[in-house]
Amino acid sequence: MTPKHVLQKFVEAFNNADPDSLADLYSDDAVNHQVAAGDPIKGREAIRKMFTDSFAAANMTCIVENMFEDGEWAIMEWRDPLGLRGCGFFRIVDSKIVFQRGYWDRLTFCRQQNLPVPEERI
Repeated sequence: MTPKHVLQKFVEAFNNADPDSLADLYSDDAVNHQVAAGDPIKGREAIRKMFTDSFAAANMTCIVENMFEDGEWAIMEWRDPLGLRGCGFFRIVDSKIVFQRGYWDRLTFCRQQNLPVPEERI
């Protein structure tokens, strides 16, 4: 699969709130770094747990605005129905995500989802 095709499968699984299908898209030793959320998550099983916990806490939908592919990389600009916007960078090797970095506004997300607002980190 091309990186863009993997990312399309990612969006489908994400919008179905399917942590197992999402985890299956990652390599065993993948790293997922959602910058707004803190430290990187390392390993497929930890990433599966992150998605399981996230879907249990919030109602999330990814509406793709732009999707690009460049070599091993797939890049996506997205929004959700509540107006949150973000972007993600996915390095994909042998049809598996080996690295992901996402940028979005955590404060806006927490307020929209009625979640506790995170304490400020210095």
